[in-house]
Amino acid sequence: MSRTVLVVDDAAFMRMMIRDILSKEGYVIHEAVNGRDAVEKYTEVHPDLVTMDITMPEMSGLDALRIIREKDPVARVLMVSAMGQQKMIVEALESGAMDFLVKPFQPTKVLETVKKCLQSSPRH
Repeated sequence: MSRTVLVVDDAAFMRMMIRDILSKEGYVIHEAVNGRDAVEKYTEVHPDLVTMDITMPEMSGLDALRIIREKDPVARVLMVSAMGQQKMIVEALESGAMDFLVKPFQPTKVLETVKKCLQSSPRH
């Protein structure tokens, strides 16, 4: 059974990069362009994992994370952020994110972190 990942980022090249890395490993990828889109797609698709950018237009990744976790307390969300956003990363972890990736990232780090998140129990 293949795992489903919802890749959320307002930058098309970031979505493409993560999609390429994960689809080569057999993951089924869905994409969303901002937090609001992510919440809608999450409800439709119920992915096994979400990779969520923090800074996006319309709705931030942190707001989307909180809404998704309210709807589904066992949602697995992996935050993706640029360097130097420690305060936001801490806030994301406190809001229920399982882990985070810092941009720019290595493909092996993406795969490693995704696998780790899928194997562990969601945080409550």
